[in-house]
Amino acid sequence: MSSAPFQLAPLDATHDRTTFNSASEPLDRYLQEHVTQDVRRRVAACFVALAEGQRIAGYYTLASASLLLADLPASTAKKLPRYPTVPAVRMGRLAVDQVFKGQGLGGALLADALDRAARSEIAAYALMVDAKDEAAEAFYRHHGFIALPDSPLTLLLPLATALSPRKTDNKAR
Repeated sequence: MSSAPFQLAPLDATHDRTTFNSASEPLDRYLQEHVTQDVRRRVAACFVALAEGQRIAGYYTLASASLLLADLPASTAKKLPRYPTVPAVRMGRLAVDQVFKGQGLGGALLADALDRAARSEIAAYALMVDAKDEAAEAFYRHHGFIALPDSPLTLLLPLATALSPRKTDNKAR
């Protein structure tokens, strides 16, 4: 286990992606082989937590998205304008290297994503995620996300919530 402090930054060519191992082959392969194409094409932005110089301890991606108003919980939808869709920011991926697990880095990355989305000058109602499994769903629920009624692994957190004091762990900051 490392006790290195983390620096959060946009992914760039100087960051060593080759040794990243989150124990999730799809998440590792995406970081090692595909993320630079998505960033270059402007379909995703990738942010990394760096330890020991340029070593990536964790990462997440953000992209613009929309939610169908009809898919939102009724209590949420009734507070919004009656447009067919609601603007959102999608966190497509979030992963922590095995060496750095158990240090609160996942929560810190989530907090950074919420902060970036909430501070953006482009309007968005919520940060949304598609949890890959029940463990990921539990992680997001722990941090205040709510599931869409008909898609329990698609969760959202209104960005207004991110602007108020949050429960997420900020150890990486």
